[in-house]
Amino acid sequence: MMITDKIIKILTEGGIEPSEARVEAEILLEHFANFTPKDAIMGRTLDDDKLNIVIEKACLRAQTRMPIQHITGFADFMGEKFIVNPSVLIPRDETEFLVRKAVEIINQNGFKTILDVGTGSGCIACMIAMHTNSQIIGLDISNEALNTALDNASRLNLFNKAIFRKSDIFSKIRDYEKFDVIVSNPPYIPISEKKNIQKEVSFDPELALYAADEKGLEFYNKITSSAPAVLNKGGYILFEVGINQADDVGDILRANNFSNIEIIQDLAGIDRVVVGKFE
Repeated sequence: MMITDKIIKILTEGGIEPSEARVEAEILLEHFANFTPKDAIMGRTLDDDKLNIVIEKACLRAQTRMPIQHITGFADFMGEKFIVNPSVLIPRDETEFLVRKAVEIINQNGFKTILDVGTGSGCIACMIAMHTNSQIIGLDISNEALNTALDNASRLNLFNKAIFRKSDIFSKIRDYEKFDVIVSNPPYIPISEKKNIQKEVSFDPELALYAADEKGLEFYNKITSSAPAVLNKGGYILFEVGINQADDVGDILRANNFSNIEIIQDLAGIDRVVVGKFE
């Protein structure tokens, strides 16, 4: 049996979908053994020590359902590798829609000051900093998350472009600080859903996942109601939202003097990003 097939078999027997298992087998082999799909095609073999490490990691994934990103310590997002760990949410493809819309708005308007509320790994802040001429401040209440975000910004050479600050929403924003754009992917899963959560998601920090109310709107309300104090007139707020939350979040924005509400769908046709302009 080929080396890759051996790893795929471990993963699929643990209940991981075959197409996902192939991708993950290749990730594990490359990360822990520097063994690529090209090596497999060329018939290269692995020494037992390296193969055993990969088998051990595949068994860990299969038996515990720990996300592959936590096993390798890295997640791919928008073409870059981000350090991840149990203190931060693993970046997801859907969040790319939030970042791309933010970059578009920032570049069209020549905006310079951006705020990322609940920055986590810093993936949103870093990608906005990379693709605009703005400076972005990422806020988080978790010291461990802020350290991870700082490490990611350092790896991407974003010194002075993406900076980070401990803050409970806007608590540490200074009176004189005003921003052109606020962007956030806040916790939006209702706490009542915790019992139904996918096993892999349970490895993410609860602080980044759950809202206390039944509709998961707690942080949209908190951020939006306080946003006018820190936003420049003509500025924007952009949220990532969960399934069936877009209309409610749009209503929250309207109730707080935001207009031009726009809803953007992801590739699955799910309403994923809500944008409002502060008048």
